[in-house]
Parts: sequence; structure tokens; C-alpha cells
Amino acid sequence: MLIELQIQDFAIIDRLHLRFEQGFNVLTGETGAGKSIIIDALGTLRGERVDPTFVRAGCARARIEGIFSLDDCPQILPLLAELDLLDEGDDQVILTREISAESGRSVARVNGRAVNSAKLREIGSCLIDIHGQHEGQSLFNTRTHIDLLDRFGELLPLRQQVADQLTALRVVQAQLADLRAGEARRQARIEELKMLRADVAAAKLKPGEEEALLRERAIAQNATRIATLADEAYRALYTGSDGRSGRAAIEAMALAVDALNELARLDDRAGLLAQQATELHYQLEELVIALRRYRADLDVDPRRLDAIEDRLTALRDLQRKYGVDLETLIKQAANAEAEIEQLSNSAEQIARLEEQAQVLIAELARHTAELSRRRRQVGDELSRLISEAMHDLAMPNVRFAVQIEHVEDPNGLPIHDRRLVCDRTGIDRVEFLISPNLGEPLKPLARIASGGESARLLLALKSILSQVDEVPTLVFDEIDVGVGGRAGHVVGQKLWAISQRHQVLCITHLPQVAAFANAHFHIRKEVVAERTRTSVTLLSPDQRVEEIAAMLDGIPNDHSRANARQILERAQAWKLHRQIELAAKD
Repeated sequence: MLIELQIQDFAIIDRLHLRFEQGFNVLTGETGAGKSIIIDALGTLRGERVDPTFVRAGCARARIEGIFSLDDCPQILPLLAELDLLDEGDDQVILTREISAESGRSVARVNGRAVNSAKLREIGSCLIDIHGQHEGQSLFNTRTHIDLLDRFGELLPLRQQVADQLTALRVVQAQLADLRAGEARRQARIEELKMLRADVAAAKLKPGEEEALLRERAIAQNATRIATLADEAYRALYTGSDGRSGRAAIEAMALAVDALNELARLDDRAGLLAQQATELHYQLEELVIALRRYRADLDVDPRRLDAIEDRLTALRDLQRKYGVDLETLIKQAANAEAEIEQLSNSAEQIARLEEQAQVLIAELARHTAELSRRRRQVGDELSRLISEAMHDLAMPNVRFAVQIEHVEDPNGLPIHDRRLVCDRTGIDRVEFLISPNLGEPLKPLARIASGGESARLLLALKSILSQVDEVPTLVFDEIDVGVGGRAGHVVGQKLWAISQRHQVLCITHLPQVAAFANAHFHIRKEVVAERTRTSVTLLSPDQRVEEIAAMLDGIPNDHSRANARQILERAQAWKLHRQIELAAKD
């Protein structure tokens, strides 16, 4: 609820500080005194548009601040937490709006933190709702009708179930669409994988084959030189430089070993030298044996070089065709079978998802049909209650109806041999209709022309729907325009009844309405230091009698004061009786 409202340099208000009570707050005063200015100030806290004319003449800026209790508005806590605008332990939220006279731009803050206009509207609309005769108020927005109907009928849990099922269905349908759209791509991929597998199998690729072929080709291309060098090394080691004369390295090494062994017997200091020579002799023998084998393996067939070149060309053609190296190609071919099997199972996946979609469609159709049926029942009950309320408000010929329509769509949800558009709220398109006068057809609520009819209908709707309205503070701006004194008492009763669930702020010209207030504020315009300003006073019981007497007769006199006391006593008696009834119900 709205605890405090501070207004500074706004229109003709210089400084104003109001503390409101929890129940029914009434603001009265002469026309032009500034009552609607206070409503405009509250509108700025809801994120409504502002302009430089809102700033008091001669001032640099206007400032409006509202302090709201969060005790009766728990639904806003997640939003404030999500926007990081709530500190732990906070039980209040402060909305502030400053308007520049020079640019007309405004700065909005929530709990001292700057927010943009969109965030202020989102938060402000959760805290306060303003109702008047103008269009655009929340009740005349057709998009809110289905929410009001569902809250009135306690249908939100069933609606959430429909929304969850629709979300699940859309997920499955999206998966199906992806699978079906990719059918051509999958077939092409399967053919590509089969060709890859066939090419690799035909080529009989082996890991490391290309490197081995390159080495073999290098040997084949240099076979003559390699053989010459091998022979030279063998002769030098084993047969001598010319194969006949000279001493071979291995023979010379053997002589060296014998000499060093004899030396070691004569001088033990030469023992290490003899050992090293012996080891070198053994290594030299192993080298000769290995070199002999190498020479034996050098028998290169000249035709082998052509075969190597042909094989390398084939391998490079495969690499160019698939754009990867041979090692990757071998791996891809090894994995091709598993991928082909997976891709080939898409038909089974489609069939499984189609079956799942049909189950979800059947469940969704059943729940949306049930939701629609219950909405019609709730709509009939709401129409009956509103018609009764309009009768109490001296409009006995008003007819009210809840229109529920459906939109056909060839691809919609199948329900009772029809295909209907379905969204997260179900298949119903809900709109409130009214016929203000006998014999006239029902028309959309938003097209009502008469301000009085609009005001009384709004009051009737609010009196019934207030139990499901989540906004804690409701402001009624001259809701009783066009209402006579006899119906004014009923208006006061209904506004007081609404205040049992919500904080109500009401600007009124009817004394019968003002008499039901828990707190009565008088607004007047005065001139101070040659400047006009608006002031507001919370009236005492005696002052209330004077104000209501003035509302009855212009200038209070004994007769009007007696009537004022009678109106107040009548209202007080009704409230007391109603409170006893409510306590008995609880």
C-alpha cells in the first residue's frame, strides 16, 4: 500500500506531504483545487509520460516520491530481486521521479537506484492502479480480460498446466521440424559416407603408408649411389681399399687388440686401453655384419619406382578429394559405419517424436477444452454478479456478458472436429461486452461512450474482481461522475468493500461516498506571497461534518450540518454492520 506521498514543485503544488491510511481514503475539494494534480503525480510513479508543463513555474525541477509497503504486495518481491532493487530485510519500496523544466526529461529511481521508464512502469503497475473515466485504464484493455476472468474463477493453475503442455509440445514439434528439414541433408551425408568407406576400402590404406613410400622412393631414386657407398664402406672395413691389397679396418683392429693385450701383460696401466680396443673390435664386427645385410637388401627392381609413384599419386588424389590427410581419412572411414547407422535411424526418431507429439496434443486438447468449459461457467457467474451490482448502482437495464471466441487455423489444435489457435492462455479469446440500455446490442466494453456508465460499470467490476486483483493500491478519480445521491450511497458501500482487500484512494464530489472514508482529506487552493498553491488537510471528525455539509449545500448551515451528521452516521452504521457480517464469515 501507499504509505507516504511527497510532491515538490509539481504544477501548482509547491510542497505536499501526505500519509495515507490502509483502508478507504477520500479526497474532496472544489473543482480546480488540485485533486487531479495529485492523481497526475501518482501517475508519474507508474511510469506515465511527463513533460515540462508538470514543473511548477519558476522552478528547475519537480520531484515526486512514494513510499510503498511490501507487506500486501509479495508478488513484486521476485521482480525487485531480479532487478537487484531490493536489499535483504526491506519491507518498503520507494519510487522517485524527477522532471526537468528545461528538457522535460525525467529520472526515475527505485530504492535510490536509477531505472529506465520501462522498469518503472513494470514496478509501478504492480503497486498502484489508477481508474478514471478515460480510456486506457487497465480494465478497458481487452488483453487483461482473460486474466481477470481466470483469477476470478481460480483457473490460473489449470491455465499454467495448459501453458506447460504447450511448451512441451512446441519443443517436440521443433525437434520434428529439424529432423524433417534435414532429411535431404542426411541422405546426402549417408551417400558421402558410403563413398568414403568404399574408397578407403578399395585403396587398402594403412597407417604410415605414405611416409614409408616416400622413404622407399628416395632409396630407389638413389639406388646406384647408395650401392657404391655401401661397397666402399664394406671394403674399407673388411677387405681393404681395393679388395686385394692393403689392410682392412677389421684386420688392423684385430692386430691392435693383440698388441694392446700383450702390452697390458707387461704394463698393467695399458689394461684400460686393451679393454677399449677389444670393445671397438666387437662393435666393428657387428657393423661389418650389418653392412653386409644392408648390401644384400639393396637389390632394387627398377620397375618398383614406377609402382611407388603410382601409389603415391593415388594416395594424393584421395587426400585432395576429401580434403584431409590419410590418417584422418582412415579414422573417418572407421567411424563411417556408426554415423551411417545413426543417420539411418532418423526415420525411427521421427516416428517416435510424432507419437510423442500426438500424446501431447491429445492431453493439451483435453485440458484446453476443460479450461474453456470452465471459463464459460465462470463468465456466466461473473455476468450475473455484475448485472446485480449495476442494478444496485441504479442501472437496472445494463446487460453484461463475457464473450469467449475461438480462431480457426488449419494448423491449430484439434478440438471437437475443429482446429483452433492455441497459445499459453488456451484457445479462448475473452472480451467483456456491455449493453447499457434496454434493447441495445452488446458491445465491447472499450467502446462505452457515457462517462457515468463507464464509471459505474468500472465500480461494479472492481467491487467483484477486487478479491482477485493483485495490485494493492487502487485510485478512483471521480468514479462517481454521473451518479446521483441515491446511488451514491451504494457507490460508497462498494468502495468501502473494496478497501477491505485493497487500499483505496478516491476523489469524489458526492458526500454519500465521502462519508464511508476511513481518512478524509480536504484539498484547497490558496494564494501565498502572490503565488497560487494547493494544500491538503486531513480532516478531524468535526471538520468532516463541515466539509460534507459544504458538499451538500455549498455553504454549511445548521440544516446541512444535520444532514451531514445523518449521512455520516448512516455510513458508520452500515460499515459496523458489514464488519460484523465479515467477522462472522471468517
